[in-house]
Amino acid sequence: MSIATNLSDVRERIAAAAERSGRLPSDVTLVAVSKMFGVDKVREAWDAGQREFGENKVQEGLQKIGETTDIPARWHLIGHLQSNKAKKAAAEADWIHAIDSLELLRRVDEGATAAGRVVNVLVQVDLALEPTKHGAPLETVPAILEAGAELQGARLRGLMLLPPLVEDPEDARPWFRQLREQRDRWTAAGTSAGTLQDLSMGMSHDFEVAIEEGATIVRVGTAIFGAREYVPSGA
Repeated sequence: MSIATNLSDVRERIAAAAERSGRLPSDVTLVAVSKMFGVDKVREAWDAGQREFGENKVQEGLQKIGETTDIPARWHLIGHLQSNKAKKAAAEADWIHAIDSLELLRRVDEGATAAGRVVNVLVQVDLALEPTKHGAPLETVPAILEAGAELQGARLRGLMLLPPLVEDPEDARPWFRQLREQRDRWTAAGTSAGTLQDLSMGMSHDFEVAIEEGATIVRVGTAIFGAREYVPSGA
């Protein structure tokens, strides 16, 4: 099927999930993750009405941003961000989803300020403590949120989650619910609701469950662009 057809299907599924959770489809932002797909596919999605795009790797993201300056796409960097690439990312991306430390937040803020722009940022929360994944442990998040009031170029908008990989989307539901409930606890404790308004959670295989549990941003790649072809190492 075409990217336009896939996008239409994903949007219909988003709308149905939003309605099941008592929300409007417009409450959910769809980020089309174009990882490993060329700019031609990004443009095809743009022509089908998609406006938000995501990349996992900074280098690939910056390259695509540079190659799409003729269209006002909004770019999200959703993968792990190394501190030495923070300023460069902050100068180009519209959103950075994977803030996992106070130091990284400050580097992004410095980069955005130096570039004279504002970048929206999300704190990636590590709930499962998987050794292969990044994220801020729960006990470190309040300090990061508190620093949000001091930012100039970065604007703290909410939280992001990568739950453990499971075959059944229902098995991811408790993780999504836990993030939402933790967000509500931090808000009740005094963190600005504006600082925590967004929850980025849910990908191609589980975005409907994530929306039912409160996601406001979903990161969908395969369901839009198709399966990625990975080249084995050394091949």
